[in-house]
Amino acid sequence: MKKKKNNQNKNVSIPSLLEILFVSTRLGLTSFGGPIAHLGYFHEEYIRRRKWMDEKHYADLVALCQFLPGPASSQVGIGIGVMRAGVLGGIVSFLGFTIPSVLALIVFALLMQGLDIGSAGWIQGLKIVAVAVVAHAIIGMAQKLTPDLKRKAIALLSLVVTLLWQTAYTQIGIILLSGFIGFLIYKKQYK
Repeated sequence: MKKKKNNQNKNVSIPSLLEILFVSTRLGLTSFGGPIAHLGYFHEEYIRRRKWMDEKHYADLVALCQFLPGPASSQVGIGIGVMRAGVLGGIVSFLGFTIPSVLALIVFALLMQGLDIGSAGWIQGLKIVAVAVVAHAIIGMAQKLTPDLKRKAIALLSLVVTLLWQTAYTQIGIILLSGFIGFLIYKKQYK
């Protein structure tokens, strides 16, 4: 009797690992603006352009990574790599995305010792570009994740409360309360 191969034991091709390495390294070299901006870049590259997963799976992965301790954007990148090519794909994705940042931090730290680049105009320009990328990603995800008025209302209420009371406990409370309200509103729809 033949034993079925499990997904964990699948053979991963070198070309798929190289593709993951190439894409994640490019993102590591060009993704500025912090974790939220990274999620926007990931959405644009992995979901819209390459279609490596659909919107729902991406939203679920982002939600899961928000609950886990640590940097959510790196975890999402690793998760996409794992889903694409197993554990080795996750490792390659992590290395590709992280090594450019590590090298850039080392270079900037060495430059900051001798020069005053903290107030340079091009740094301010990078911040403005990051805001535009984040806004673009939020609008794109909002169109897919809040298609009806009820979900838009939950998202808007969550946004207002988050902006008014900026604590870690508020964020946890909003996540739990929004999930509960969504459950009550949509429980009949998913039975």
